[in-house]
Amino acid sequence: MHSTDKILTSHVGSLPRPADLRAMLAKQQHGEPVNAAAYDASLKSAVGDVVRQQTAAGIDIPNDGDFGKINWSIYIRERIAGVTRQEKPAAKRKLTHSVSRDRQQFAEFYTEYDKTLATPLKYEGWVANGPLTYRTDAVLRDIANLKAALGSKPGFMTAVAPTSALNDITDEYYGDEEKFLFAMADCLRVEYKAIVDAGFILQVDDPWLAGMQERMVPPMTNAEYHKWAGVRIEALNRALAGLPLERTRYHLCWGSWNGPHISDTPLADIVDLVLQVNTGGYSLENANPRHSHEWQVWKKVKLPPGKVLLPGVISHSTNIVEHPELVAERITRLANVVGRENVIASTDCGFAQNAFFSRVHPSIVQAKLAALGEGARIATKELWGRQAA
Repeated sequence: MHSTDKILTSHVGSLPRPADLRAMLAKQQHGEPVNAAAYDASLKSAVGDVVRQQTAAGIDIPNDGDFGKINWSIYIRERIAGVTRQEKPAAKRKLTHSVSRDRQQFAEFYTEYDKTLATPLKYEGWVANGPLTYRTDAVLRDIANLKAALGSKPGFMTAVAPTSALNDITDEYYGDEEKFLFAMADCLRVEYKAIVDAGFILQVDDPWLAGMQERMVPPMTNAEYHKWAGVRIEALNRALAGLPLERTRYHLCWGSWNGPHISDTPLADIVDLVLQVNTGGYSLENANPRHSHEWQVWKKVKLPPGKVLLPGVISHSTNIVEHPELVAERITRLANVVGRENVIASTDCGFAQNAFFSRVHPSIVQAKLAALGEGARIATKELWGRQAA
């Protein structure tokens, strides 16, 4: 979608879950029984509510809040046969990368910060011990819920990229990193196609592509990192092959935590990788203090014809609600570089990092989305010389 007669608005995906849904998900994570019918009813109702809230805030392209997912990436482990969780894994996966440079430089901060992140999510112990195959029941449920909530209005759904899906899964079956990667890509293609075939815009989430750079360079060189990332983009493009570009977009960020981020690789150093992804849109951070200047990259790098940018003009890393005039300023300065029709105003990242934790307080999220909507209306007036329709 292009902003043909006004600046369209969207966001990155994950929103805070309502209390009753969180309670049932917590029971699931702790292995306690949950009434399946009650859960399905609660989920469908919550999706309907969150779509109405987004529409009320002025969001043109809403989603289901990722409510059908426990987390933006590990949800996929419950949708793929061949991946299981061992309560006491035999051995921890040998990492091919080091601790991030941010964590090395600010170790004292992270020691305190990590204490605030307690969650019942089961990140550890996942292994691939058989051939990967995709199970469609959960995505079809999510599709049905979003369709019921949207009616004929446009919407999007998120899905994880192969690189980010594999993070912290130990391969005990394929014995080859690339075979494992492409097997995951083939599974994800089923999910991608189901979302697009349902009439939604597919957003592929891939924070680990950028996030790994600061863990791998050094000892890797930037050239070696580009080679590593190139293989992962090749796998993603295989999963995307044949899907209509205008119904796909790619989200890349540097991780959602509100820490220093001083070692984030600059967008200018990886924009060539981003543009290799065969999607019609690119969702990138542009609002937080570490990356808000990077709209200027597009003064030197030409956005390919037919593509759109979804810049973050609202930050997920602060509870401060951005002033709509600032939002409008962020939109118009980029629109004046790449063309107003090629900008869809969005957020830096999801507001809820998983079903149990949100970096922005749930009571504030709606105000931030409303600021996004109002800022887009102000930008529309400036860019088109009239009020938005």
